[in-house]
Amino acid sequence: MPTITPHTAPAKVVGGVDTHLDTHTAAVVDTVGRVLGTEQFPATTAGYTALLAWMRGHGQLARVGVEGTGAYGAGLARLLHEQGVEVIEVDRPNRKTRRSQGKSDPIDAITAAKTALAGQRTGTPKQRDGRIEALRNLRVARRSAVEQRADTQRQIKTLIVTAPDQLRTRLRGLAVKQLIATCATLRPDQADAATPATAAKLALRSLARRHQQLSAEITDLDELLQPLVAAINPALAAAHGVGTDTAGQLLVTAGENHHRLTCEAAFAMLRGVAPLPASSGKTTRHRLNRSGDRQANAALYRVVLTRLRWDPAPAPTANDAPNKA
Repeated sequence: MPTITPHTAPAKVVGGVDTHLDTHTAAVVDTVGRVLGTEQFPATTAGYTALLAWMRGHGQLARVGVEGTGAYGAGLARLLHEQGVEVIEVDRPNRKTRRSQGKSDPIDAITAAKTALAGQRTGTPKQRDGRIEALRNLRVARRSAVEQRADTQRQIKTLIVTAPDQLRTRLRGLAVKQLIATCATLRPDQADAATPATAAKLALRSLARRHQQLSAEITDLDELLQPLVAAINPALAAAHGVGTDTAGQLLVTAGENHHRLTCEAAFAMLRGVAPLPASSGKTTRHRLNRSGDRQANAALYRVVLTRLRWDPAPAPTANDAPNKA
């Protein structure tokens, strides 16, 4: 099929982009789905600008469907938003489509454009140019430090299990804080590292000092996160049962442009707390929602547990109702 030139382009067009680490493949279709052209651009600021100019050269750009707006397509989505272009977040083509049409970057870009044209996806991607993006970055670093500290603690306990009897007896039964402090102050003879007892002490000291360093990193990050969360949403940060970590996760899930969540149902669906209908025939029932943002789901779960435990006046439940004969 010959490419339609900008001189014969229709009034309105829709774009689609298949994003990758180094390159983005773009496609443009008209309002009836005819492919006007495909082109590849570098995944750089200059490439994003050239991609947008190329799309606009085919006509009035109505919207652009972009894959991976939270990953490889984040930079492009940011530039398109700054230029006033409506961006639609699209998923990668499903397996049925790929089996029937094949797989290539131009095919995926065309599919993204047609998906945006048909309105099959109407999700607005998160904006990544404000305080919540800063919050997300800090939370990534904190989560990594917490996970590494937990791994380090498990490794210390595993080494103690297999350590020589004298060392194991000395360390067994200590609380975590005391255990870390004791291991960090071990003073083995490095010249005798070939013996199991000395090597165990060297390993435990190294792991304990790593644990202390990670704890210090977490403390430093918490000192940055707490005022940032309170500044973004003071009411959420002050809510009963909502700590800095929980509030931060809920804010990151909602995003900078939280107005894209048009109602409570959209909020519930995004967090995987909206029950899904599972009815058939005469059976009417619902099932748990296993989709959505599971980290946000876990954050809400922590809030519920805290309020059930500490709320002085809990709401009545079904178990509180009197039995009816």
